[in-house]
Amino acid sequence: MAESESIQTECDTVLQNNDDVQEKPTPLPMLQLFSVFLIQVAEPVTATVIYPFINQFVRETGITGGDEKKTGYYAGLIESAFFFAESLTVVFWGHLSDQYGRRPVLLLGPLGLTFSMFWFGMSTTFWPLMISRCFQGVFNGNIGTCLMFASKLTDSTNRGDAYAYMPMLWSFGTTSGPIIGGLLSNAAQRWPNTLGRIPYLQAHPYFLPCAVAGLLAFVTFAIAFLGLKETLPSIVAREKLEKRIRTSSDEITEESRLLQPEEYPCYTVASSESPTLIGNDSRDSGYRAILTRPLLMTLTNHMFLTFLDMCHAVLLPLMYSTSIPLGGLGLDPFHIGATLGAYGCINSFVQMNFLGRLIRKFGARRMYIFASPAIAGCFAMYPIMSFFARRAGGVDAIVIACIVVQLTCHMGIYMAYGSLQVVLVENVPENGPMGTVNGVAQMLGSGMRSIAPTFASSLFSISLQRGFAGGNMVYYILLAMTFVASRLSILLPKQNNAKRRST
Repeated sequence: MAESESIQTECDTVLQNNDDVQEKPTPLPMLQLFSVFLIQVAEPVTATVIYPFINQFVRETGITGGDEKKTGYYAGLIESAFFFAESLTVVFWGHLSDQYGRRPVLLLGPLGLTFSMFWFGMSTTFWPLMISRCFQGVFNGNIGTCLMFASKLTDSTNRGDAYAYMPMLWSFGTTSGPIIGGLLSNAAQRWPNTLGRIPYLQAHPYFLPCAVAGLLAFVTFAIAFLGLKETLPSIVAREKLEKRIRTSSDEITEESRLLQPEEYPCYTVASSESPTLIGNDSRDSGYRAILTRPLLMTLTNHMFLTFLDMCHAVLLPLMYSTSIPLGGLGLDPFHIGATLGAYGCINSFVQMNFLGRLIRKFGARRMYIFASPAIAGCFAMYPIMSFFARRAGGVDAIVIACIVVQLTCHMGIYMAYGSLQVVLVENVPENGPMGTVNGVAQMLGSGMRSIAPTFASSLFSISLQRGFAGGNMVYYILLAMTFVASRLSILLPKQNNAKRRST
């Protein structure tokens, strides 16, 4: 009896030691991840580079017929076309990556972006702008494959570290895009003694910022072409088998044919020349694999988070720039840009240095439950800032303190994004269609991003015009939606430790 207890104690000690070893974070494969990160930066850069000049570009196409009131309508169509096209194709890209491999899908994205960005800058009429903008959204549809690819390069000990970079990348891209667009548009007029001597830039004043964004996409393609390796299990196993067949100096005997399926379980050899896929990736490959309660609840949370975050992204510059009598802060573009630029730098530092550690310590689910309600603080600060700005007749120390509180709360949204992506990866069935699942998530997110701007800006205008709730109705409605989202976060599936370690 004593001997059995001693053995049990030793076993428990060994298991505990193994657990401690598992908790040590695995070093990140930075060379591979760097290529993926570059591809992810391409989406926000190409999405936002047109924002500083798109209204003027639309007017110069002649589509408005000289009626400036129509500019917003046509410019809105072009801006929404990007996310709408992305939402329609993101699942398609994910499905292709499950069938034909991650690498070709990831390479097609930046290559297609290169041509579509050049096309956009070379256009002089409205419909080529619209079509090329749609193609930009199509080739950005591989963003779900990027996230899935990153999950395959990591495990449960370092996945939080890898996903901590992703909010930073989005922040960097959304900051860099407008800077490129604003600085390089109308370059011939801005620098007449140098770039003004180039006739093409005189005829196409918005070509240069689009070309720079396109060149960034092409450099991304070149680096990814050299650095990315395939991670789809069936293709990796096939390549290993084919390499072994090519390098073998002896003919494959009947005995070795019987042994090979044990070493390469994804394949059986029908002949000595052609391996036949029987594929682990074919398991649960249909959309039925997505129709599970854990995944559906995770995707629902993703929709709410994306929608609310995009509403905040639209309202922030709108409210900050609105005059104080109408409920805004009356800030000019320079001060808004400086504020957001400083915030972006601080936020990037926080995400890189703390998010991964917090996910390892508390788990992705707990981190999301804790971080996602932070968006309520963002919406709550709007009417408070408006009240103090009206009372002071300007932006005083109290209003600045409110801005700091609001932007600090917004850091929680970025933490929620990274945490929720880890939850999504951990709840995909074993050998399930990872690319398709990420594609569906990005499709839903892109769909929310395409409707949130119209919803938030229209509600903002109605609140001011009708005076509902003192012009603050838009914030109260979004606060109510935030409380619903917080309730949904508690319903996220719990991830057992065994699966986390095996992921």
